[in-house]
Amino acid sequence: MNFLTCLQWYWIISPGPHNLIMAQQTQTVTWKLRGCSLVYKARRKYYVPIILPSSPVTPSCLPNQEIAYSTTDQLLHRSTAESFAKQVPLEFTLYNLTEKNMDFGFNLYRKISLKHDNNVFFSPLSVSFVMAVFMLAAEGETYKQIARGTNLHLFQDKENFHPLPALFKQLNENITANEELVLQRGSFSFIQKNFRLKEPFLNLSKQYFDMEFLSVDFHNSTHAKNVINQNINKKTKGKIPKLFEELDQHAKLVFVDYVLFKGKWLQPFNTRFTELDTFHIDKYRNIQVPMMFKSDKVASTSDKNLGCIVLKLPYRGSAHMLIAMPEKEGDYASLEDHITAELVESWLRNMKTRKMDIFFPKFKLDQKYQMHELLHALRIQNLFTRKADLSQLTDQRFVKVSKVRLTTVIEVDEKGTEAAAVSGSEITAYSMPPTIKVNRPFLFMIYEETFKALLFMGRVVNPTEL
Repeated sequence: MNFLTCLQWYWIISPGPHNLIMAQQTQTVTWKLRGCSLVYKARRKYYVPIILPSSPVTPSCLPNQEIAYSTTDQLLHRSTAESFAKQVPLEFTLYNLTEKNMDFGFNLYRKISLKHDNNVFFSPLSVSFVMAVFMLAAEGETYKQIARGTNLHLFQDKENFHPLPALFKQLNENITANEELVLQRGSFSFIQKNFRLKEPFLNLSKQYFDMEFLSVDFHNSTHAKNVINQNINKKTKGKIPKLFEELDQHAKLVFVDYVLFKGKWLQPFNTRFTELDTFHIDKYRNIQVPMMFKSDKVASTSDKNLGCIVLKLPYRGSAHMLIAMPEKEGDYASLEDHITAELVESWLRNMKTRKMDIFFPKFKLDQKYQMHELLHALRIQNLFTRKADLSQLTDQRFVKVSKVRLTTVIEVDEKGTEAAAVSGSEITAYSMPPTIKVNRPFLFMIYEETFKALLFMGRVVNPTEL
């Protein structure tokens, strides 16, 4: 069996301005104004969106990569183009996005671990995609809370310049283009038949987040539930067959975000060597688990300040699983408190590769979280109350998000993984033992190395429990 991760978000919305165009930029980008002989150039290496306060904009790409912008009643004039060329902030890059997303993931992980003592598993990437969609829909304080809570508030400036949709689109296209990684993600919007969404939101969510829209009748909640479950079951290849047990017949809109990951180990474990062995949950509890084995060259390091061993097990493609195991049973609280994107980067920089014997448990996790309280703890509050300002989503008043659930499944075995939805430490790479046995609770991250994207993360306390 391969390594598969399936993840799904859904948001249920109950009753209760932007004109964005994107320039795909490589080393040099050229802008040409339709009806004008002037050409403007800027050197950039990422996707950049432009938001205009005027009438709707329709981009059209010319064969020579020049971008022509047109509006319904006026041309983009020279001062606008010159202003754009000056105001594009250099810090708005894909790598900044993935770094902020990683730190947001660690913040959210800490909130989850405070409420869940056992296994933890979720996708920071998918959470960020969902929240970015809501940033398209939100205004005012609701927008600000989402931006701050997800660590994305720095991706805007005083001129109301928002590069986020284009950056998310670029990230999605880059990580899903890796055929060896086999990562698929997308979004569904199931809409009550008489509930109208604003045209700009429809267009932008399709363009930048691959949102698919389906009309359902929530008044017939059984039929609506079946339609949603069937679509999600198909998209996750049967890994999440029943997302909903029931639905609120007063719902107006259900958002679902799914991620399907199927990665194979670069060097698989040999199934002939898998056998039962002892896993130490804590000082007082031991269990027997299927323990995989391989002898291979493995990148690793040791963090003395946090008292943990860190391993990197590569998948085919550009991803790997990063495993952080405390040296003492059950002593992972300090590690969880201090982990940051900067710490992970320091681990990776200080790793050395050497031949080792590796023992690693097989495990399967199926985790479901009601996210309302967790997001509330990150100060995303208005979204769930009558104070919610979703005026970019719909003209209907008193619309709020009533339910948020995250469902994630992962299975790790000898061939790979299947899954559907701290800085300042002293680090050394030379004190690693020739044999490493992952036989006590550990943290793990699935990490896309080219773009430094944190796809999934979790904690295994008991490998025999879902």
